[in-house]
Amino acid sequence: MSKRYDVYAQNCPTRMILDRVADKWTLLILNILVERPMRFNQLKRDVEGISQKVLSQTLKNLVRDGFVERTVFPTIPVTVEYASTVMGKTLAKPIAELTYWAEQNMDNVLLSQQKFDASANNTVEPL
Repeated sequence: MSKRYDVYAQNCPTRMILDRVADKWTLLILNILVERPMRFNQLKRDVEGISQKVLSQTLKNLVRDGFVERTVFPTIPVTVEYASTVMGKTLAKPIAELTYWAEQNMDNVLLSQQKFDASANNTVEPL
């Protein structure tokens, strides 16, 4: 029998998964790896702005969580390739939809931010 989880419960482990999947670097890496396996340096080139340390840690976490598999090839020098797992591929559609939404709504978000920043009283009050 599968265990029931409640994401709204403070100690629910699903929060860790949501935190991991909602991370900007995770989204970008998974979106790329769904298309094809890649080596570390190619990922670093394709995900502009990510540091080597952050890429390494993000990949390690994704492998640990089962979203990505790491394959070591016995070549000289050693070749390491990262690929999306079956579970990782289940996130392809939600990630693509979220990415598309972000690109389609960026102008509206920027406009809202400009209006907020330009207002004299830009504090958010509770209802």
